[in-house]
Amino acid sequence: MKVLKSSMLVAVLMAAVAVPSFAQTAPPAGAPKPQTPPAAPPAAQTPPAAAAAPAPKPVVPFPTDSKIAFVDVNAVAANSQAGKDASKKLQDFQSRKVAELGEKNKQLTAMTTRRDSGTGVLNDAARAQLDKDIDKLQRDIQFQQQNAQAEFQDLQTEVQNDFQKRLVPVIDEVAKEKGLYAIYSIADSGAAYVHPGLDLSAEITKRLDAKK
Repeated sequence: MKVLKSSMLVAVLMAAVAVPSFAQTAPPAGAPKPQTPPAAPPAAQTPPAAAAAPAPKPVVPFPTDSKIAFVDVNAVAANSQAGKDASKKLQDFQSRKVAELGEKNKQLTAMTTRRDSGTGVLNDAARAQLDKDIDKLQRDIQFQQQNAQAEFQDLQTEVQNDFQKRLVPVIDEVAKEKGLYAIYSIADSGAAYVHPGLDLSAEITKRLDAKK
């Protein structure tokens, strides 16, 4: 039973990870503008006070005569250890690459400052060499940005596939035990209302966590 769309899994596993932009944060003063766009600002600012935790939903028994059920894959990804591990893997990669590019950008800023503040001090040959070094470093940064983006996309596909391989058998298992004809994704069902007892997200999350 194949109930999950790859496009939906992309959204699910990316929910806790901001879309990475490995572009240069800002061009140094006096340096040529980079070809890639500057990094976008964070999508949302952290609120000054944490919101109160939502009250736990009351447990509603599954209707024994039902032949269909639903799963909120977003909830499973957010609450299961498998989903948390996948998001952390992506976040760690993103943080590492941003830090690496940050160091390169510091070097670029220092070189540009040296060039711009050396007017009248640097001779023509030294200034020309520094311009070449700045241009080379900018190209290196741009190349590193492109590589980081490609590597992130590959890792994203890897963790999505791994999550799906672990989740789908659990859904199959639950469906067979309950004698169901189908388990639908709440996000894709288009249903305006779903009986709380038909939502098997909590049970599926629990079983997923129990799997090694």
